[in-house]
Amino acid sequence: MTSPQMNAQVMTDMEVRAHADHHASLRLWLRLLSCTTRMEDTIRQRLREQFGITLPRFDLMAQLEREPQGLSMSELSRRMMVTGGNVTSIVDQLEKEQLVQRQTQIADRRSFTVRLTDAGRTAFAAMAQAHEGWVVALLSPLNESEQAQLHHLLGTLKSRNPTPTQEKT
Repeated sequence: MTSPQMNAQVMTDMEVRAHADHHASLRLWLRLLSCTTRMEDTIRQRLREQFGITLPRFDLMAQLEREPQGLSMSELSRRMMVTGGNVTSIVDQLEKEQLVQRQTQIADRRSFTVRLTDAGRTAFAAMAQAHEGWVVALLSPLNESEQAQLHHLLGTLKSRNPTPTQEKT
C-alpha cells in the first residue's frame, strides 16, 4: 500500500486512536465509528463512480421515494438532519437534472413541496438496488446469525441511550 493510501486508511480508521489502557467502551465506540466510516466511504465512492451522485443527494432522493406525495423543505431538512440551506442546494441540483420538482404549497405560497419526477424515481430505483447490494457485500463477513446478533445488540444499545432531544423532556 502506498503512503497516501495508508494515510487515507488511518484517517478513516478511528480505532487507531484507542490504546490498550483506554476503557473497553471507548475502544468499542471507536471500532463502531471506524466500521461506519469505512462503509460510508465505500458507498460514497461507488455512488459517485457508478451514478455520478453524492451521498447527500442519494439520501434526499431516498426520503422522497418513501413519500410519493412529497415533503416540505423543512421536513427534508429535519429528516436529513442538515440545514435548510443544504437542502435547498441539493434540491436545486436535483431539479436542474429533472430528478425532482418543487410545487408551491396551497396553504402557504412561500413553502414548497418537493417530489421525485418519473425520471427521478427510475434513477433512484437503480441506485437503491445497487446500494442494497453494496451493503449486503460490505456486511458479508458476518453470517446471518452474526448479523442478527449484532442487530439485536445495537438495538438494545440504541433503545437504552436517548437522543439529545429525548434527554430534555
